[in-house]
Amino acid sequence: MTVQLSGAREGAATGLRRLIARAMARDLRAFIVPGADIARAGGLDLAAAGLREVDTPRHANLLLIAGPLPPSLWDSASVIYAQMPRPRAILALGAGDIGALPAADATGPLSQSGLVEGVTTLRLAFTDGAFGARIDDFEAAALSTQIEYTCPMHPEVVSDKPGKCPKCGMFLVERETAAGRHADHGRSETAQPAPSSDDDSSHDRLAAERAYTCPMHPEVISDQPGSCPKCGMDLIPADAHEGHGGHGSGGGQHHHEHSGHASHSGHRSGETIPGIEPHFMSMVELTEGKPVSPDGLIMEWITVPFGPFFPGLPGGLVLEFTLDGDSVADTRIQGNGAMPVPPGSAPVSLPDRLAASCPLAPVAMRELACRALESAALAAPAPAIATARAAAVERERIASHLNWLTGFAHQTGLTWLERRAAAMHHRLRDAGADEIGRDAAAVCAFLRRVRATPLLALKLKGIGKLDSAQGGPAARAAGLVEDARCDDPAYAELGFSAVVGDGGDALARLQQRCVEIEQSLDLIARAGTIALPYPPDDIPSDGHGMATVETPRGPATLHLMLKDSVVETARLTTPFAALAERVPAMGAQVELADALVAIGSLDLDLWGAAQ
Repeated sequence: MTVQLSGAREGAATGLRRLIARAMARDLRAFIVPGADIARAGGLDLAAAGLREVDTPRHANLLLIAGPLPPSLWDSASVIYAQMPRPRAILALGAGDIGALPAADATGPLSQSGLVEGVTTLRLAFTDGAFGARIDDFEAAALSTQIEYTCPMHPEVVSDKPGKCPKCGMFLVERETAAGRHADHGRSETAQPAPSSDDDSSHDRLAAERAYTCPMHPEVISDQPGSCPKCGMDLIPADAHEGHGGHGSGGGQHHHEHSGHASHSGHRSGETIPGIEPHFMSMVELTEGKPVSPDGLIMEWITVPFGPFFPGLPGGLVLEFTLDGDSVADTRIQGNGAMPVPPGSAPVSLPDRLAASCPLAPVAMRELACRALESAALAAPAPAIATARAAAVERERIASHLNWLTGFAHQTGLTWLERRAAAMHHRLRDAGADEIGRDAAAVCAFLRRVRATPLLALKLKGIGKLDSAQGGPAARAAGLVEDARCDDPAYAELGFSAVVGDGGDALARLQQRCVEIEQSLDLIARAGTIALPYPPDDIPSDGHGMATVETPRGPATLHLMLKDSVVETARLTTPFAALAERVPAMGAQVELADALVAIGSLDLDLWGAAQ
């Protein structure tokens, strides 16, 4: 039976193409959404399954969806799939609804066995159906285009109809943009309506013939729209070009806004200077009204988005940088991964629901939900059970820090560190207390090597320095004793005391997590056993419960209201909001690469954050 891929390449399956299809089946390259951190937290080991992870959809032939995909990420995922070359396939593991994407070519549970089985199915699909006489087209709705108008000299001026730039008087030119992109222009200026002209000039005759010219190179004339071969600027109707500058009818009117400003060479924009292009705009005119950088230079600021699937950053995270040259002037952060617990659910299902909504810290969220239910029931587990549950949270802390270290090493280009950290993460995330004890010495030796790596110190020292933070490794790395475990009776039984650093920069946060991994190994050894948390047997029909748990990224608090044997409200506070508030200050006036490293060092977990 021939398996036809939803993203097969058009063409008859000739002998040569069959050979190509077999080669493609052996070389599956996966782009992961929402992110590699979610895939690792779900227990996926791509290398063990024979997959290669890639950082760009252009190099991928497999879109791997790891876990539920929030609706806010559906459009972005569809754009990723549309950018992948054919033949291409979708493997959805524990994903559920995937929105506007085509139906998955293979599905399975979010587990290593589900991954292996899905890859086996897809290898057969590529071998048999990589080429086909009839293929299915796919168009991402987010890539549909519409026409808008902007000024060639002031791109922040955007209008949905033709007109003139209110800053320089130049006629707006049309461009294609994504549908809905400028529904709210925000920083856009309002353009003036285009005037009518009755001039019988040569340019008017050219316009009647639909001639087009370049605003900067008027000698370039074409009978159809296009780009200037000299500077790449979009050509505009020749009659529109006539009005710009000091020559021709209306020249003074169109440039009255800049008429009082001299250029660097001392001439005004309307004057003709030998050796200077006609209609030349000086740098004074081009940078008029632009912000002044700290170094005194006036530059054109641009806005650049990163995410939601940017390698090295948490999956689903969107950063928008305003760049002043190669420095960051402003940073806006947006989390797309929130999956709040819906009200009206049965209390006994709350731990599972909360764990599913926070894939990067499911055990800590289960513990938090169980403690809130125990608080409502005025019950508490036996000390031995409480310490075993604390050990489960500490095992997750080890796995979470190693997961972060894997992604951080990928971002900084340290391949050896990425591979070693990933291997240890896969080995320890579900290990028992005895197995963790046997591996403890090797893990500690690895962490000592990490802390002694000179290249890391050179890259991270002084980057993203924080003097304070609200809990978690970021606060403790800055020397603050902020740890919810200090007030936890279960941790008191294990002899816990918080460890703190004194640096506050990205290097200190790396070292802090290494120290906390070693501390968690010791706490597990003291507990002697690991047990997952389960809700109490007797849950009241009405009541209020509250609990706080120190997750791998900081304290999380749950306020729970039960009424008529259902969860009426479940208000969750996670470390994300407190850490996200620090992002703009961390990135201010630093180079873009350093800003990405600083933000990556925070280990943001946006999945439990309310949108």
